[in-house]
Parts: sequence; structure tokens; C-alpha cells
Amino acid sequence: MTIKHESQKIAQNFYTFAVLLFLVQVVVGIIAAVQFMWPEFFILNFNIIRSLHINALVVWLLVGMMGATYYVVPEESETELWSVPLAKFQFWATVIATTAVVLGYIWMGINPQANNAIMGINPLNEGREYIEAPRWADILIVVSVLLFLLNCVMTVLKTKKWTGIQGTLLGGLTILALMYLPGMFYTKSMVKDQYWWWWVVHLWVEGAWEVIAGALLAFMLMKTTGVKREVVEKWMYIEVGLVMFTGILGIGHHYYWIGTPSYWLWIGGIFSSLEPVPLLIMVWDAFRTTRETRVVTNKPGLYYTVAHAIFNFVGAGLWGVIHTLPQVNKWTHGTQITTAHGHLAFYGAYVLLVMAMIYVTLPAIRGVKEFNSSRAYQSFWWLTISMVFIVLTITGAGMVQVYMERLMGLDYVAVKSTYNLWFWIFRAIFGVGFLIGAGIFVVDYFKLGKEPMTAPRPTTQ
Repeated sequence: MTIKHESQKIAQNFYTFAVLLFLVQVVVGIIAAVQFMWPEFFILNFNIIRSLHINALVVWLLVGMMGATYYVVPEESETELWSVPLAKFQFWATVIATTAVVLGYIWMGINPQANNAIMGINPLNEGREYIEAPRWADILIVVSVLLFLLNCVMTVLKTKKWTGIQGTLLGGLTILALMYLPGMFYTKSMVKDQYWWWWVVHLWVEGAWEVIAGALLAFMLMKTTGVKREVVEKWMYIEVGLVMFTGILGIGHHYYWIGTPSYWLWIGGIFSSLEPVPLLIMVWDAFRTTRETRVVTNKPGLYYTVAHAIFNFVGAGLWGVIHTLPQVNKWTHGTQITTAHGHLAFYGAYVLLVMAMIYVTLPAIRGVKEFNSSRAYQSFWWLTISMVFIVLTITGAGMVQVYMERLMGLDYVAVKSTYNLWFWIFRAIFGVGFLIGAGIFVVDYFKLGKEPMTAPRPTTQ
């Protein structure tokens, strides 16, 4: 596969920044795991490390999706990107803003007084979990996404060519931009504030991002297997429609215990139980397409694509639904079981998604038809096996936590430091395994297509 338009190469800028942030996210994640056992392990406290870990995850996935979109939209539109200079400006603005926010978090960790309010606004961290970015960064994020959407929409309008993949992708990105806005205002009521806050956190992850994932999955299956467009787009519409149907009202499982009316117990319970259905269809779609296709043009790309569909279902679907019913959630809410679901869901649904897009599109960007795929497979197995064991250890810790704290009434610190100690030790060990996989992936990213292919050894009769 080769690129059809020169402007598609801009995707590589976003991929590079995403890959580097991925490595940062994994490193600080291991620091956080060690701090669970030794809180004084690092110069920065756990709350700062946790913010860096989560925010690096969100940003690198978002940037990776932007890069993927800049590749897909020109190809689907059959034209050059509307404005490459605008894309470059948006890229560097995102890099500078993200770097400034990260340095601000670090500075606040070293000198907490640096975040004292100026004219009623905290300059370094707003303190809202998962969306800690200060107000000036919020504004820059919105501007960046709007410039990004403008560039993509104008590319489509330039040719007036419309495809299902292209439209679904832009629709998901538009929802993503809109859903960030509720996180930019406060209300005096904590209940109302949490109500709107979940619009950002839930409707990004289980709404907009899943729509984007559906579009990119269809594109990757089409490119790696040569399946007909009308086939993948038909199933994409079904998957995305079910994602929106279940995901929007599935937000109710976050409203159980924050003071909202009791009808959210029913809404959240019913629709959250249905959320695995579209994810299961994605798995079936991936296997059906692979089984029916004899010619695979990019085996590592297809490998990651199918793995993304499987682990999206397992992590987001199964690990989510096991504790999403209110009758179960009242015991498991806020425990390590939630953490286990979050780790496996993000890995399956979005980490593997972005990695798959990189392996599908990067060879074309670098002008190679074949590349050494050994590191791609090594990275996958290091990452996946390590993540599975990380999730199993965290799930075990959560089960102990539920029994000891919620049923027996033991103190949180006693459970954490005594009964769960070995879970934390194993989590840190498997975290190092995940770091090895991430390191192999980073090396492979920078070397892919830039080293000579080794010729296969001739077979002797």
C-alpha cells in the first residue's frame, strides 16, 4: 500500500508525538504502581503522577486519532488535505500546549503554592479528576480540535466526495469536540457538577471514541484484507448505531450514587448491560472479514486490528458489565475492580486501535511495501500478556478490597498495605513487562521501513 496524496504524510508528525507520550505514560504508570507500596518512592507525589499517567494516556490517544484521521480523510476524499500549513500549526500548537501543561503539573508537584488562584483561576491544575487541565489549556484544546475539524471538513467539501467511513469518522470527532464543552463550566451543586462532568468522561470514551473506533476498524479491514467497501460500511453502521444507542444512556451507571433520581438505576443498569453487544459485533465482523479474505496485504496491521476488536469487547464489554449493575456496583464502586476495567478497556479499545492504524498506514507513509514484522509481534505479546496479568492482579485486589472493606468493615489503609501487598508487587512486575513491550514498539516505530529487509534463506531439497 502506498500513499495517494502527499499531504497524508502529516499523519506521521502526530504519530511520533503520540508514541513518545505513550512511553511517558507507561513510565509514570510504573512509578505510580511502585508508590502504592512505597509512597515516598519519587520526588512527585502519587496524585501528580496519577494525573500525568491518565492525562498522557488521553492526549496520546487523541493525537494518534488525529494523525489517523489526517491519513484517512484525504484518502477517502481522493484529494489533498485542504491546508497542510494549518495542520502543521495545529500540531505544533498541540505539542507546545501539552508540554506546558505537563511542566505545570510537575512544577505544582514540587511547589504546590504555584497553583494558587490568580483572579479566581488556578493557573496549573483545575483539580477535576481526569480533566485537570487549567482553563487556558481547555481553551487551547478546543481551538486545536476546531482547527482540526475545519481542516477535515473543508477537505471533504473541496471534492464533495462522501463515504460512510469518512462521514462516521468526522461525526465521531464532532461529538468528541462538543462533549468537551460541559467540562468547562462549574455549578455550585456538587451533584450537578458531577452530572455534567460525566458527559466529558463517559461520552468521550464510550460514545465519541467508540464511533471513531468503528470507522477506523472498517478502514483498516478494508485496507488489510481488500474486503468490499459496501460490506464493511454496512456493518460499521450497525456497530456505530448500537454504540450510540447503548453508550449515551449507558452514562446512567455513573449516576447511581451521586444524588441523582433513582430512575437512573434502571436506565444505567439496562443500557450498560447492552453496551457489550456492539463490541461483540465488532469482534464477529473482524473475524468474518478475515475468514472470508484470502489475500492479506499487511499481516501485522491485521493482527493488531483483530486484537483491538477482541480486547475492546473483553475490556470495555465484559470487564465493564461484571460490575455495572447497581446491585453489584454498590459494593464494587470506587474499588480496584473499576481500575482493572479501565486498564483493559483503554488498552483494547484505543491503545491497540492507534497502534493498528500506525502499522496499517506508516509503511505507506514511508514508501515501503514490506517491513520486518518481528518487533511488531514481539511488542504485541509483551504488551498484551503483561496487561492481562496487570488486570488480573488488580481484579484480585479489588475482590479482596470489596470483601475486607465493604463487607467486613476493615480500614482502607489496612487492606491496602497488608492484604493487597502482593497484588501491588505483581502489578509493578508486570508493569515492567509492559514497559518492555512499549519500548520495543517505540524502537520499531522509528526503524520501520528504514532498515534493509533480510532475504529469506533458500530451502534445500
